[in-house]
Amino acid sequence: MKTIIKAKSELSSNRKMSDLFFILWAGGAALLSYSLVYAFRKPFTAASFDGIEVFGFDYKVLATIIQILGYLIAKFIGIKLISELKRENRLKFILVSIVIAELSLVAFGLLPTPYNMFAMFFNGLSLGCMWGVIFSFIEGRRMTDVLASLLGISIVISSGTAKSVGLFVMDSLHVSEFWMPALIGAFALPLLAILGYSLTRLPQPTAQDIAQKSNRVTLNGKQRKELFVNFMPFLILLFLANLMLVILRDIKEDFLVKIIDVSGHSSWMFAQVDTIVTLIILALFGTMVFVKSNMRVLVVLLGVVVAGTATMSFVSFNYDFLQLDSITWLFIQSLSLYIAYLCFQSVFFDRFIACFKIKGNVGFFIVTIDFIGYTGTVFVLMFKEFVHADIDWLEFYNLLSGYVGLICTVAFTCAMFFLIQRSRREKLQQKTVVGDAGMKIKGSSFGQTLAQI
Repeated sequence: MKTIIKAKSELSSNRKMSDLFFILWAGGAALLSYSLVYAFRKPFTAASFDGIEVFGFDYKVLATIIQILGYLIAKFIGIKLISELKRENRLKFILVSIVIAELSLVAFGLLPTPYNMFAMFFNGLSLGCMWGVIFSFIEGRRMTDVLASLLGISIVISSGTAKSVGLFVMDSLHVSEFWMPALIGAFALPLLAILGYSLTRLPQPTAQDIAQKSNRVTLNGKQRKELFVNFMPFLILLFLANLMLVILRDIKEDFLVKIIDVSGHSSWMFAQVDTIVTLIILALFGTMVFVKSNMRVLVVLLGVVVAGTATMSFVSFNYDFLQLDSITWLFIQSLSLYIAYLCFQSVFFDRFIACFKIKGNVGFFIVTIDFIGYTGTVFVLMFKEFVHADIDWLEFYNLLSGYVGLICTVAFTCAMFFLIQRSRREKLQQKTVVGDAGMKIKGSSFGQTLAQI
């Protein structure tokens, strides 16, 4: 008896060590991979390009819009591409994407200004599907909640880091603002290629993974349409609510210095607030790995999202009454926004597929929701450049935030009830099928007995 207990204890210990090693390998590779994707996308934003205008418009803003348009089109193409991408072609996709991204940055340095800004279109086009590809390596596993949370950290650390590296290259190495992105990309390319290869060496999902999270397969056009129609009310609610949240998030980030008084605060304070908020949310999502019930996780996640959007609406509509200081206000707004955004970028759709045994993959959902969200980003950038409105930004933001929070609270609550009702209906159907099967077996046995008599 003691021998059996000891053997079980050793087996449990070995499994924990194996899980820890897998988390460090898969989670670390995914986090670093997407962080390096930012090394191709974001360093150029560290440059000011002072004094350069195109047809009376700011050169940097136009270059950013052009890059995001390429990124947006990549998301649209990715709805088909990522849904159908097979495991054996993922590394090829990564290698081709980063080579095109680097060549576009070289063209950005070579071509004369302002025509070189069009090279940023191909930079965005080549990188728009990278999140979906990297996520495909870690989805459908028992540890996906933890791995997705680690991948999500890259969103927090990468953008600021890429800008800091860009400033270092220009200020310390004295590289021009046009060649700086290509230099950083040249260092990132081999590292990302190695990390991409390490992701391909991850073991296939085990039988236990598949039993808990279901098998992940590619989706053709017909299957994508059937999947969307099957869950259409739910997905429309999520997609439209996400669009409004992304627009609100971009307005907050782009116009923060106009929304609140930043004097008297360190510029690093705002980055620290967003970092703390995001790490809190990702830690919360990571704990979901201890909950095996996929439906329970979905309800908890949507409940947390609803609480966040409702809080955001309450704080916005009652801003004058609450008299919050700027840091507390920013913390609540950031926490409320990022709860929803990171939820659908990390663990939600992995659990959604597992809960309803959907034949498909997370990439389809993430790329689709990103395409809709980045449509909102383009709108914000164009609004920023082409509409020079003299408005009270704090009043405008609180009004917008209040109504967005209210609409999203209703949308996510309806989505939650849809999932609950859908789950109950499917369980009832399964019981009916099992019951009918049992009756057929009993009837068959009774018939055989009569025949024998």
